[in-house]
Amino acid sequence: MTKRVAILISGSGSNMVSLVKSMTGDHPARPVLVLSNNPAAAGLKKAQDLHVPTGAIDHRPFAGDRVGFESKLQEALLAAHPDIVCLAGFMRILTPEFTQGWRGRMLNIHPSLLPKYKGLNTHARALAAGDHEHGCTVHEVTAELDGGPVLGQSVIKVTAEDTADSLAARLLPLEHELYAAVLRRFAAGDRTPVTLRA
Repeated sequence: MTKRVAILISGSGSNMVSLVKSMTGDHPARPVLVLSNNPAAAGLKKAQDLHVPTGAIDHRPFAGDRVGFESKLQEALLAAHPDIVCLAGFMRILTPEFTQGWRGRMLNIHPSLLPKYKGLNTHARALAAGDHEHGCTVHEVTAELDGGPVLGQSVIKVTAEDTADSLAARLLPLEHELYAAVLRRFAAGDRTPVTLRA
């Protein structure tokens, strides 16, 4: 049975576009919703251009009320009846209560080789640590920030000329490739980790 996928974004939606474009042909999933916490997110127009239903729940009126925001987010998600929820550049930290409701059905992509560098500024932190390798990780979402089971990683070499911006730029195409590969496998019921190297 084809899985229904909802994708949460906050900005340009480049990973979302890659996921949507991958879900064709014999792929075991199809996109049913792209949802953002930012009504002005550029990714919403991209999703519409790809004929995927969109929605936005602006987080700003819910300042100090994460439960209220997540209640509206949940309403929008449930209306689309997704089997899988993919976080793709969704820049809001979700509460344990929210993530528990999607346990085993929610994925995220993070720009580091987890468990290294949870949180923000991962490229700069990898450079500051003198790492020779860097990469990205797709993982299941749990109550622990960037702490769920790893489902895939892409690895790149760090060069002496790299900056945080150049690392981010070199990593982005691998993020797109990895997330699509993991989603295809995950939607088919296979949680075997994927490893890619540039």
